[in-house]
Amino acid sequence: MILAYHVIFTTYGFWLPNDPRGSWSEYVRSWELLHFGRATKVSTSRSLAKHPHQQPRRQATKEAMKYPPVHFTGIQARAVGRGIARACEESGYRVHACSILPEHVHMVLGRHERRVERMIGHFKGRATQQLVAEQLHPLASHRTPEGSLPSPWSRRSWRVYLNDEAHVRSAMRYVKENPLRERKPKQIWPFVVSHES
Repeated sequence: MILAYHVIFTTYGFWLPNDPRGSWSEYVRSWELLHFGRATKVSTSRSLAKHPHQQPRRQATKEAMKYPPVHFTGIQARAVGRGIARACEESGYRVHACSILPEHVHMVLGRHERRVERMIGHFKGRATQQLVAEQLHPLASHRTPEGSLPSPWSRRSWRVYLNDEAHVRSAMRYVKENPLRERKPKQIWPFVVSHES
């Protein structure tokens, strides 16, 4: 039985479909990126972030992207948090741990009637709306002539289904400690609620 979900959703340009460490993408949608190789699909549910990779190739690929990679400032991260809080209020999501970092968001979510993919989409949507409302959208200078903005998020997300208490507690600890690994202060978000076993 699923008790919770450990999810990561990333900003635009953080983890490319042809990342040399591997990715969860089936194909490369952008012609500019396809020049650097096909999708590096893997089937593991473990994070690949620490795997060694060819940094120069990865950097060259990022420079070929349509927009610059998104890196949230602390002020933008707070706006993202307010957007996530709004999604929680609207749908009753239970967030047991959350870290909003410059290039990705880590969360442990309680089980919900909605599919986890829809929950992530809801979080991304409300976070983007909040960035726009506060005039903090990181790609604001790339508005189209029609007035639309590119998404600050990548299309895909990473998620693991947690089906025992030990895994839930381990994931919560990992998420809470994530900012410290990037030499950032611990984060406390008002929408995070305790997990009851």
